[in-house]
Amino acid sequence: MYGWTGKILVIDLTKKNIEVETPDLDVYNRYVGGKGFGGKYLRQCATLPWDHPDMMICIFTGPLTGTITPTSGRTHILSKSPLTGLVGDSSVGGKLATRLKRAGWDGIVIKGKSKTPVGITIKDNLVEFKDATELWGLDTNAVHQQIGPGNASLASIGPAAENGVRFASIIVDRHFAAGRSGLGLCLAQKKIKYLLVDGTGHCKVKDLKKLKQAREDILRLTAASPALMGQFGFTCLGTGAVYDLMDNRRMMPTDNFRRTCFEHASRLNAAAYTKTYAPKKHGCLGCHILCKKIGTKNKKSFAMPEFETMSHFTALIGCMDTELVVKANERCNYFGMDTISAASTLACRREITGLDYTPDSLLSLLDDMALGRGEGKDLAMGAEHYAKKMGSPQAAMAVKGMELPAYDPRGAYGMALGYALSTRGGCHLRAYPISHEIFRKPVATDRFSFSGKARIIKIAEDLNAVVDSLIACKFTFFAASLEEYATAYEAVTGIETSAQDLLRKGECIYYNERIINALNKFDVKDDDLPDRFFTESGSSANNIHIPPINRDAFLDARKKYYDIRGLTTNGLPKKKKAQTLGLLWNNL
Repeated sequence: MYGWTGKILVIDLTKKNIEVETPDLDVYNRYVGGKGFGGKYLRQCATLPWDHPDMMICIFTGPLTGTITPTSGRTHILSKSPLTGLVGDSSVGGKLATRLKRAGWDGIVIKGKSKTPVGITIKDNLVEFKDATELWGLDTNAVHQQIGPGNASLASIGPAAENGVRFASIIVDRHFAAGRSGLGLCLAQKKIKYLLVDGTGHCKVKDLKKLKQAREDILRLTAASPALMGQFGFTCLGTGAVYDLMDNRRMMPTDNFRRTCFEHASRLNAAAYTKTYAPKKHGCLGCHILCKKIGTKNKKSFAMPEFETMSHFTALIGCMDTELVVKANERCNYFGMDTISAASTLACRREITGLDYTPDSLLSLLDDMALGRGEGKDLAMGAEHYAKKMGSPQAAMAVKGMELPAYDPRGAYGMALGYALSTRGGCHLRAYPISHEIFRKPVATDRFSFSGKARIIKIAEDLNAVVDSLIACKFTFFAASLEEYATAYEAVTGIETSAQDLLRKGECIYYNERIINALNKFDVKDDDLPDRFFTESGSSANNIHIPPINRDAFLDARKKYYDIRGLTTNGLPKKKKAQTLGLLWNNL
């Protein structure tokens, strides 16, 4: 077998034992890796509560991991989300996937529950359970200092997960967050404090010459991309490069999505952070884009805020202090807490209470969230829960319980549709229509029209599903295409593959998630947006008019999507379609 190691590590924390599964090659080729394999295992326990001992946590690499394929060093983590009850997953950077693959494992499936805090260490074939009682309660930075991982990869949770924050994250290698779905809380529920992985092996490649050619093609295409490698692109400014663009396009969520432009944006952009903190380039192991930025101040290094954090901790909550944004980002990372959900929940609170934030009150509330104190206990449940408790459910800017990221859907209708239909809730990464609606890649589309968007969203979801299974970075696809990665997949595995073959795998993987969500009673009523976007205008200026989204046009586009995706008019999977894709069927 090439590309894959042929071994999946299954850990039972209740019994403190391990098993090794060795799937056949056709199973590997079908589910690919990453998101695909995570969905395969989650399907087995789909209807269990997220905190049931038998609920699985899946950590997977992909067939390209550990090879010279560009941007193939990410890890995909998947379980059932404590925040939404949906499929909960996250693609995270760092070196975890590469170390796991070199240790001889394609992935880890964790079930059961430890009675006491535990750390899991993996060094090649040696798997050990370590007492982590003394580490319980420490923040992720302190855990890193205590363990001193060296060349190994360290994934850990912080106090936020231990204290029940529904959007708790997992921090990998100090600077990378597996956020959004509350996966940190999934680990905490099983009493897992950390995972330490190192490996000394190598990944077998079928045709190295062909892989080198695919690599050169991808590197050449990305080098020619201004969005990725240009002076004002991700490699120089990080994802914060998008900050000015979103404000200019009247798409910056401001005052909890009541406005779409922030008058102070020009002083809070990526250039302002660069001037103050002189960040250095950093990124996932094996990546050439290096979109992560590490800042320095007072002889201290720290991860700079990503675009979503920059936007939500300024415009969304009315903050004009870049230093406060850096502090809030650092606090969230140390506590192990998703920055998008944290800021969005605070924005919801600001709207409901009418109270603005001072630096002290903002940081204090973040502390209260993570440590389970006072009002922080309700805020830690997320915006939707908080708004309902306060009697103002309309103030929660969330879809299916997940807070929306930093792109206002009134300024990009593909994004509006993508948010509503996403299988993990309010997420921009399932389809990422910003690529064609704003970056105008691979082709430009009218951002104020639903025309053709249903099919575009479906195809993009399929593409991103297989990208998260290979595993590669979505940013690469601003420049390269699935054609180049199909060549890489064929070169690595020796399996003849086209771009269309990969898209079909992605369709199967995504439809499986739709089935999992349907088994948990999610349907058409959940594939929707907050009323605000249909009833209130955005901030029109500079000859850009931001009206409310036409609800009839939105519903028509959603219906077309259901037809194209092979769903019922109620948004549910069809038996015949599932069988055509070769998926198991449960009566819904």
